[in-house]
Amino acid sequence: MRVISGKYKGLHIKAVPGQSTRPTTDKVKEAIFNMAGPYFEGGTVLDLYGGSGGLAIEALSRGMDEAVIVDRDKKAVETIYSNLKACGIPSGEASVFRNEASRALKALVKREMQFDLIFLDPPYLKHKLPEELEFIGKNNLSSKNGTIIVEHSVQVALEDSYETLSLTREERYGDTVISIYRNEV
Repeated sequence: MRVISGKYKGLHIKAVPGQSTRPTTDKVKEAIFNMAGPYFEGGTVLDLYGGSGGLAIEALSRGMDEAVIVDRDKKAVETIYSNLKACGIPSGEASVFRNEASRALKALVKREMQFDLIFLDPPYLKHKLPEELEFIGKNNLSSKNGTIIVEHSVQVALEDSYETLSLTREERYGDTVISIYRNEV
């Protein structure tokens, strides 16, 4: 895997060892950023299922100011730290937390954080996407006109809206679907 574009373009990042994490392919990652950006003039990004940290690193490379990366797996968190270091990303630009997604969301609400870009890419068979999208919309975790990018299996059917979030685009790549929501408030 590599960083596709921006200031860290071409740098290689490692995948999480073992079979517990399914990395986003470079093809899908490039499609995601072409739909969401492709570049940013600052802002904050949340990667709720960090894995290797690749999506958050790509967002930082393309102009986001700050990233919060969450994953519950110890190997994933170690890989994220390793990849941030390999890319030379300063510790002030990226915060990494080992936590379960729903607990992390509650903690972020308590800290009154808001994000311009949110990635939800859970394990396909263990997702709680409707509940998480509902929670994000209800608790103002997304900034006004913020973007939520959901990567999920074709077998998962999501609603057109959750609270203040409205589906704006959906694309299929093999067995993967990218659903993009925008915060309308």
